[in-house]
Amino acid sequence: MEDLLHDIRQCTICKSHLPLGPRPIATAHPKSKIVIIGQAPGTKVHASGIPWDDASGKQLRKWLNVSDKDFYDTRKFAIIPMGFCYPGRGKTGDLPPRPECAPQWHQQLFDFMPNVELVILIGMYAQRYYLKKEAKRTLTETVANYKDYLPQFLPIPHPSPRNRFWLTKNPWFEKEVVPQLQQRVKQLI
Repeated sequence: MEDLLHDIRQCTICKSHLPLGPRPIATAHPKSKIVIIGQAPGTKVHASGIPWDDASGKQLRKWLNVSDKDFYDTRKFAIIPMGFCYPGRGKTGDLPPRPECAPQWHQQLFDFMPNVELVILIGMYAQRYYLKKEAKRTLTETVANYKDYLPQFLPIPHPSPRNRFWLTKNPWFEKEVVPQLQQRVKQLI
């Protein structure tokens, strides 16, 4: 695992596409029980090198009901984004995660983590990649049907402050899904 994480941190597969250059960010441990698969690091995370070290991460830890100490304990949580580096800025936010990372690294990481019991799929990119044809037409439909993917996967929206409108429009998420997410996480850690 350490050799693989070292190789990931040295990765430059898509460096010509990265406005800030490569800085792959991922954490994992052979004993990880929960894997969090998000989109890609933002500029703050790129600068710090710490996954989910931003407002989205604070919201995610709140949804999970875990402390920073537990969240960053790699024996509990592996953090593997769809794109390991900051992809750049688009018209309405960050660009999509680079498509090279997940096929190159995800399975290799999972091969070293036999104790994984839950994969939290954050956002449409992770949900479509892992759920394939089982993903619904929209993120909202996929998240609303989260029970269809348990116990292996639990799809959630991105915890970005930009998603306030989605959360306001879909109050069932914080009333129904978040308590289920918290209960499942508590059981595993």
